[in-house]
Amino acid sequence: MKESRDGKDMISKSASGSTLPLILDIDDFKGDFSFDALFGNLVNKHLPSFQDEEADSVDGSGTDVLSNGHLRVPSDAAKFAQGPPSPFFPEVDTLLTLFKDSSRELIDLRKQIDGRLYTLKKELSVQDSKHRKTLAELEKGVDGLFGSFARLDSRISSVGQTAAKIGDHLQSADAQRETASQTIDLIKYLMEFNSSPGDLMELSPLFSDDSRVAEAASIAEKLRSFAEEDIGRQGIDMGNATASRGLEVAVANLQDYCNELENRLLSRFDAASQRRELSTMSECAKILSQFNRGTSAMQHYVATRPMFIDVEVMSDDIRLVLGDQGSQASPNNVARGLSSLYKEITDTVRKESATITAVFPSPNYVMSILVQRVLEQRVTAILDKLLVKPSLVNLPPMDEGGLLLYLRMLAVAYEKTQELARDLRAVGCGDLDIEGLTESLFSAHKEEYPEHERASLRQLYQAKMEELRAESQQESTGTIGRSKGASVASSHQQISVTVVTEFVRWNEEAIARCTLFSSQPATLATNVKAVFTCLLDQVSQYITDGLERARDSLTEAAALRERFVLGTSMSRRVAAAAASAAEAAAAAGESSFRSFMVAVQRCGSSVAIVQQFFANSISRLLLPVDGAHAASCEEMATAMSSAEAAAYKGLQQCIETVMAEVERLLLAEQKATDYRSPDDGMAPDHRPTNACTRVVAYLSRVLEAAFTALEGLNKQAFLSELGNRLHKGLLNHWQKFTFNPSGGLRLKRDITEYGEFVRSFNAPSVDENFELLGIMANVFIVAPESLSTLFEGTPSIRKDAQRFIQLREDYKSAKLASKLSSLFTS
Repeated sequence: MKESRDGKDMISKSASGSTLPLILDIDDFKGDFSFDALFGNLVNKHLPSFQDEEADSVDGSGTDVLSNGHLRVPSDAAKFAQGPPSPFFPEVDTLLTLFKDSSRELIDLRKQIDGRLYTLKKELSVQDSKHRKTLAELEKGVDGLFGSFARLDSRISSVGQTAAKIGDHLQSADAQRETASQTIDLIKYLMEFNSSPGDLMELSPLFSDDSRVAEAASIAEKLRSFAEEDIGRQGIDMGNATASRGLEVAVANLQDYCNELENRLLSRFDAASQRRELSTMSECAKILSQFNRGTSAMQHYVATRPMFIDVEVMSDDIRLVLGDQGSQASPNNVARGLSSLYKEITDTVRKESATITAVFPSPNYVMSILVQRVLEQRVTAILDKLLVKPSLVNLPPMDEGGLLLYLRMLAVAYEKTQELARDLRAVGCGDLDIEGLTESLFSAHKEEYPEHERASLRQLYQAKMEELRAESQQESTGTIGRSKGASVASSHQQISVTVVTEFVRWNEEAIARCTLFSSQPATLATNVKAVFTCLLDQVSQYITDGLERARDSLTEAAALRERFVLGTSMSRRVAAAAASAAEAAAAAGESSFRSFMVAVQRCGSSVAIVQQFFANSISRLLLPVDGAHAASCEEMATAMSSAEAAAYKGLQQCIETVMAEVERLLLAEQKATDYRSPDDGMAPDHRPTNACTRVVAYLSRVLEAAFTALEGLNKQAFLSELGNRLHKGLLNHWQKFTFNPSGGLRLKRDITEYGEFVRSFNAPSVDENFELLGIMANVFIVAPESLSTLFEGTPSIRKDAQRFIQLREDYKSAKLASKLSSLFTS
């Protein structure tokens, strides 16, 4: 109860007024403020007493703990004996008072803070107005400062320009002063040279001091230039003849001095060159550049190179390229020799380039002089020995290589020299047009190159033809003892695809040279067209001549056949001899036929080779020139037209040869009894007649060559013509015989045999003709009263059928003439 009273007293005291000390201070809210911390600081000093009292009340309670662990609860009497209970939270009044005081103090603190904020706002407004005023004044000051700076910069710029102008004037004045000083010295030196002609003894020490040679050379060159210009002006204006004469003396003396100085420097340069003193050589070259830009020194250096003055070098070059004297050089050996020589030249020029770069002020110009001298002297000398342009009137003989050797040498030399030019360009040749200079070395040869190329092709062709004729003559001498028929065809030279291939190879080599020598596409196309025309002429002439020779064999065989035609009245012995001779003539005809077919086949192969060569190698080179490709195609067709005409005539002769043999076989083998067999009661013979078998066997054998040699439309036209001729020949042949029914069956069997053979011709018109022949053969088989029914479906054969009917054995006995008259009239 005492504690309760004390708490009430404390509350009353704290509530009594402002006499109590402050609980809160404004510093409590500064920094990192935390409400929990503030609250804890206010109440924690009151809470410990309450906690201690609670603990004491728990310890001092009347609860006993029994030995068995159970609590002993006091009785109600005991509770009443203890008196009335104390409050459960006795500090609540204290805390309530504390909270009220804290609230009041917080309100006071807020008022204080609001007052301070108001005061600060008023002070801030005053300071802000002052600051704005200060800034405005500063801005005015900065603007004025910027204006001052601009005026200062303008002034500095003006002063700088004035200083620059003054500097330029000073520099110009100094240059004029220097020029005036030099002019005075030059006039003094000029007066020394103007003393007397040829007198160089009274000159200043400058012109005789070896240590000041460069200065003396520069002054002497200036004086000479000035004097020569003055003489040139005086030549236009003749008003001052005395001055002109005086300067002429000075010019003469200066020229003598410059010559003497230049010679002295060249001598020193040569001596240093022999000792390989590059620094001395460079110094002399630099001084000599004062005289005509040093041209004399450059030319002197190049001219004194060993490869231009040593005679042994030229002899070694010729020996390296052409070999030993008296032996004929081959293009391959020359190519290897030129490669070695040009490599040695390139290496020499490369070594000289290093020296020239270290010595001369203008090394590119010296290199251009050196390379030009190499091409014009050393290379030209070897080309003159190597290339001797032959005459087109008297061609060199083929046993010495002919024109072809010259052309091959020219191509090798041109190609290798072009490679040398590229190598020298890589080493360095200044501004020299080395490609143009190289071309000029061969200009004389290239002017007549196309004529030489065509003449060479003609020479090669003529030599080849002479070679083939010689071989043919040797073969013809070996035919003595052969049979006459075998020798007719073999004695003529056949077309060779190998020879045509050789023509193409010549032309291909010539085209390669055209490509090498012709840099312009139009020029190349013109030259290629001319060279290809030579090939067309050669192939056309060769295969035409070959076909004509093959035709001659056919003609000879035909003449041989005509000589041994069997007559109607002759003895048996004469007939046997004539028959043997006719067999020989037939063999000659068959051999000639095969030979001509081989010639036609090789002719086609040769033309195909030329066409393939044109497509692969020629056509693309002709495209740059309008119309060149079409013109060459037309020339190719025109060139082959003569061969086509010869082939056409020969194929006609082949047909004549075949038909002549067919007629001979039919005449010799066909018997009258073949188609008029006796009616002896025996079974009819269904085999082909012997004549038919012989003819088909002959045709199969001889036409095998035609099937191999011909192709396309040529084959179709030839076989169609032969089939029609065979059809016509058989019709004429059968008109000589009389047929009975069994003979008609035999004829029908022959027609079937012939028809099966000509079916291999793949000629529909020929097949149709032989099918109609089979139908007409039925006129010999059917009874007379059935003849009218045979031609109901094929009225086109009535005319030929009428002639066939007249060949029936019973034509007269059955009185078929009157029946046929009424039949065909109706």
